Amino acid sequence: MQYGQASSGDFDRVVVVDLGAQYAQLIARRVREAHVFSEIVPRDISVEQVLEKRPVGVILSGGPASVYSDDAYDIDHRIIEAGIPVLGICYGHQLIASALGGVVKRTANAEYGKTPLEVTGRSLLLGGLPVHQDVWMSHGDAVVASPDGFRVVASTPGSPVAAMESEDRQVFGVQFHPEVVHTPHGGDILKRFLFDVCKARPSWTSHSIIEQSVDAIRAQVGNSKVICGLSGGVDSSVAAALVHHAVGDQLTCVFIDHGLLRAGEAEQVDATFREAFRINLIQVDASDRFVDRLAGVEDPEVKRKIIGETFIRVFEEVAAELTDTPFLVQGTLYPDIIESGTKDAAKIKSHHNVGGLPDDMQFDLVEPLRDLFKDEVRAIGAELGLPEEIVWRQPFPGPGLAVRVIGEVTRERLEVLRAADAIVTQEIRRAGLYRELWQSFAVLPAVRTVGVQGDGRTYAYPLILRAVTSEDAMTADWARLPYDVLEHISSRVINEVPGINRVAYDISSKPPATIEWE
Repeated sequence: MQYGQASSGDFDRVVVVDLGAQYAQLIARRVREAHVFSEIVPRDISVEQVLEKRPVGVILSGGPASVYSDDAYDIDHRIIEAGIPVLGICYGHQLIASALGGVVKRTANAEYGKTPLEVTGRSLLLGGLPVHQDVWMSHGDAVVASPDGFRVVASTPGSPVAAMESEDRQVFGVQFHPEVVHTPHGGDILKRFLFDVCKARPSWTSHSIIEQSVDAIRAQVGNSKVICGLSGGVDSSVAAALVHHAVGDQLTCVFIDHGLLRAGEAEQVDATFREAFRINLIQVDASDRFVDRLAGVEDPEVKRKIIGETFIRVFEEVAAELTDTPFLVQGTLYPDIIESGTKDAAKIKSHHNVGGLPDDMQFDLVEPLRDLFKDEVRAIGAELGLPEEIVWRQPFPGPGLAVRVIGEVTRERLEVLRAADAIVTQEIRRAGLYRELWQSFAVLPAVRTVGVQGDGRTYAYPLILRAVTSEDAMTADWARLPYDVLEHISSRVINEVPGINRVAYDISSKPPATIEWE
């Protein structure tokens, strides 16, 4: 990850030190939901680098290690005593205790999941909240003695020092996770830290993000021409609208039909951007080029890299016909960066717009959404006036149906999947579930199964239905769709799409699965 991509302008900033936690991004989201700008930084950041950012507060995330192990994640301890309010969460809480002379030990009672907490003393963060409340725990070690000068303000059965505070030092620690929804009062606790301790201003809003982004875009591109890869999905659409808002006719959008689109996508993009927004739009039919390059390819990482490189080559060819177009706009989001591999996050998959970019690319990238989560992007899109059907469109991978055909991508398989996927979307919308789901789509594995239709044997494709709920795509749960909806989808797909003879439903959550199959 390239930490610190966003420029917070005059907004108050809270730095989240990533100690390898699965919840680090969630902490940042919760801070932003309170309308305070947050930035995730690596654990090896120095106190001087932190001070250069002029944060009003620092949050130390959780992490997978033990503070006393040989490979324990550590930080510059001077950050804790730099005079900036600090909140440690889980491992961050233990790190504070260990650094300042407290005692952290492996306890007999590890705590995972919902845990009863008792507030035992006067507290800035917990004051006024229920004395007895449930919190979400995930730890084997615990702080058993707080450092000198700290007041123990809460405990649980397995954590004698479940929360501690030093008002003089402005340092606070909680063993539990206030950032997760399973801690009912967690939002209140974070807001106490942000507003009562850090004195942060709640000014990070959609309107202010747009203003800051417009200034940054204009400063980056000057009077140069800009080209945007427009797919019609939420991310690229909002990126295009935002850049157009900043530089107007300097922007030319290029919509590449790579043959991997959903049904009706090309027509929708044209109607929205050429007709409604009056944006310069060039449509390029490169479907044969993409599908031909994917012939014989089964490895999903190879697919993504081929598609990413081919996108860039097509953009370069279009840009060569335009004058002075050195900038390329992409709708890259924060989760794309995380999943493509960072210091403390293993690579899950290469996103075509991150890990799939060629080294010799001839553009400077303009990525105004790079540090935003999907909910922030949707809010910006609505503020900019994009139609609801674009703003609330479910996420669609940049490589399109190529990563939903499991195995080799062929024209025949694409047509089968495209027809089936359209039925899935129609039935989900008809059931009133589209906005409730993060994603719902069809997957076509390149295998055949035996079936019976019209008293005869068939040997055709199975279709996998995938529907999940999520807040930010970092984690997801499989959606409990009503049986009648599943029945309607299955019946229509098998009866209306030649080449499919069975439908299965994926009931895997993320983790351990990913949302997409490739």
